[in-house]
Amino acid sequence: MKQLLNTVYVSDPEVYLALKGKNLNLLKSNESLARIPLHNIEAICTFGHQGASPALMKECMDQNISLTFFSSSGRFRGRVTGELNGNVTLRRKQYRLADDEQECARIASNMIIGKIFNSEQLLKRTIRDHALRVDVDHMKKVIERLKQSRKVVSECNNLEELRGIEGNAASAYYSVFEESILQQKDVFFFKGRNRRPPLDPVNALLSFSYSLLAAETAAALEGVGLDSYVGFLHRDRPGRNSLALDLMEELRPLIADRFVLKVINRQQLQSGDFAFKENGAVILTDEARRSFLQLWQKEKQQIITHPFLKEKIAWGLIPHVQALLLARHLRGDLDAYPPILIR
Repeated sequence: MKQLLNTVYVSDPEVYLALKGKNLNLLKSNESLARIPLHNIEAICTFGHQGASPALMKECMDQNISLTFFSSSGRFRGRVTGELNGNVTLRRKQYRLADDEQECARIASNMIIGKIFNSEQLLKRTIRDHALRVDVDHMKKVIERLKQSRKVVSECNNLEELRGIEGNAASAYYSVFEESILQQKDVFFFKGRNRRPPLDPVNALLSFSYSLLAAETAAALEGVGLDSYVGFLHRDRPGRNSLALDLMEELRPLIADRFVLKVINRQQLQSGDFAFKENGAVILTDEARRSFLQLWQKEKQQIITHPFLKEKIAWGLIPHVQALLLARHLRGDLDAYPPILIR
C-alpha cells in the first residue's frame, strides 16, 4: 500500500478493501494490515482480484472518493465515482486544451524534455558502467546533441517543430542504442528502429515492451479520470490512445528501453526465443512471451525515489503517478506538468 498526493495505491493482489467506521480497512487473510481515515483520501487505486466491499463503495460514492480497479497486470477494469465527481470538469478542460495548439505545445514540450533527458541518462549510464566496451567519444557526441535538442524544445511553442525536434533526437539516440547491448550481439543487433512488423529480435522486444507500456499508461490515465484517446502531441485518430502515447514518450527510455537492455544483457532470452516469419517479421515465441511478461511484472516491483515527489514508489506506479500529476496540472493545482527525470 502506498499513499501519494492523497491517492492510495494498493498493489498487493491479495488485499481486500473494506469499510471500518469511516476508515479504509485493508484486509489480507482476514487480518487488518492498515486503516486509513477516508477524509484524508481523494482516490483509491487497487491492483488485484479481491475487490472491495459494497459498504466501502457506497461510502466512497457518498464522500466523492474515486475507487478504481485494475487487474494485477495493470489493465483498467472500472471505476466507482460519486455523483459530484470532478471527472467531467477535468475532461472538459482536457478537451479545451487539446483544441488549443499553443497549450498543447506547452504541455507536450515538457513530455519531450523528459524523453530526451531520460535518453541521455540511459546512454550516460552505459558509458559510466562499461566505458571500456563502448565507443565513448561517439556516444558523448550524441549525448551533447540530445542536450542541445532539449534546450531547443524548452523554447519551442509550435507542435510541428516539436515533432521534428523529437524525431531528430530519437534518430540520434537510436543511432547509438546498440552500444548498450553487451551480450549475444550476433543475435541482438540493432541497426535502427523498425516496426509493423519488427525485423529483428531487438525491435521485437522494443515493440512488445512499448505495447505493454502504452496499455499501462492508458489504464493509468483512465484511472485518474482523463480521456486516454485525446492527446496533445499525438493528434486524434480513431482507435488510438493519443494521450497515452504522449505520456509514455518520457517513459520509453526510462522503463521500456532500460528493461529490454537488462533482459538482453542478463541473457534472459536467447535466439531460440524468437520466431522468424516468411515476411521477415520477428516475434517472441509463446513461451518466451510468458517469460518476458513475468520478468516485466517482477521489474515493476523494484523501488525508486520519485524525483519530483521525493517519495519511494514501485516502478510499476510511475505511469499512475505521472497521470496523476498531469491531472493535477490540468486542474490548476500545478503550474506545469512535471515529467519524471531519472539520473
